[in-house]
Amino acid sequence: MIYLDNQSTTACDPRVLEAMWPWFADRPGNPSSIEHLEGKRAAAAVEAARAEVAALIGAAPAEIIFTSGATEANNIAIKGAARFAGAESGNRVITVATEHKCVLESVRDLAAEGFDPVVLPVDQDGALDPAALAAAMRPPTRLVSVMAANNETGYLQDIAPIAAIAHDAGARLHSDLAQAAGKIPVDVTAWRLDCASLSAHKLHGPKGIGALYVRRHPRMRLAPLFSGGGQERGLRSGTLPAPLIVGFGEACRIARVERIPEQARIAALRDRLRAGLSRRIPGLILNGPPAPRLAGNLSLRFPGVRALDLIAACPDLAISTGSACTSADLAPSHVLTALGLSATQAASSLRLGIGRFNSAADIDAAIHMLTDAYARLAPAGAVAAEA
Repeated sequence: MIYLDNQSTTACDPRVLEAMWPWFADRPGNPSSIEHLEGKRAAAAVEAARAEVAALIGAAPAEIIFTSGATEANNIAIKGAARFAGAESGNRVITVATEHKCVLESVRDLAAEGFDPVVLPVDQDGALDPAALAAAMRPPTRLVSVMAANNETGYLQDIAPIAAIAHDAGARLHSDLAQAAGKIPVDVTAWRLDCASLSAHKLHGPKGIGALYVRRHPRMRLAPLFSGGGQERGLRSGTLPAPLIVGFGEACRIARVERIPEQARIAALRDRLRAGLSRRIPGLILNGPPAPRLAGNLSLRFPGVRALDLIAACPDLAISTGSACTSADLAPSHVLTALGLSATQAASSLRLGIGRFNSAADIDAAIHMLTDAYARLAPAGAVAAEA
């Protein structure tokens, strides 16, 4: 099996597994049980990992709140910001049509609490128009949520003008960094983010652990989603999973140290994959612009063939049509339709995600599998019909 679904999730790095194993096997301490040595060891390991997560995105360790993943972090940021202020203080919450479902649904859920959810369109590249954002913020706005890197097309949003518009209007800015962290340079201070979400399994860490960055100076105030012991600064309750947190920290350390050469290698593999497919499949179309884009992402449209049929015809290739959170949904991708694609065009699109453990041999084999499958499936005149 050749794995090219690294936007969905990544394989755990062996170094991450090695770092986690003692905390599963030999070190059972609860990080909150600091009355004894095992608890103190676990607490120290958690804080060391917190520092690594913070270093990856230019934050202070005290600004990192551990969660179960980016979905929970997004919910805490969006609902927590709105609820802390109350509907009367800032009624509007704004996001973008190409966001992850957990962001879109979090924003829409607030309508039942008296907030005014607004979902702004994007252009054919996936870019948010700053003028449209500024116009949408004329009513009182509490929060703007815009992802840094899109999980389907890999498009990189320009955060700086968005931050300026949000802050000038007195709103707070949240960004889903799940796809960006460890793959592009991220500096939450320079980007002027008030809060941001991360997920370990997107950067070769374990599943089930993520983080929320919450700015402390000036302080970003959030209401917690649920009640409990308040282990994470009162914002997130529950026993901290020390093994997963240790793994998250190690994954962030590796990404911080190795990002530049790794992403250059991955970008070269991506270009090799696109070039090889384009030579053999006339009319192959890239969804979104070539740049700015994540190094490992290709969203490609195969004229005249359903993506699901291509996937079925390549059983030794792990690829997807888009977000894993909606892969069971037969509706066309909301991201691709937001870019202006028809339902038919969206249904002929594949997301190919290249990661740390892919090789040139993997890419060449994938080219062979996909082009052979396409040749069997494509009807005569498919390219002309697509055009």
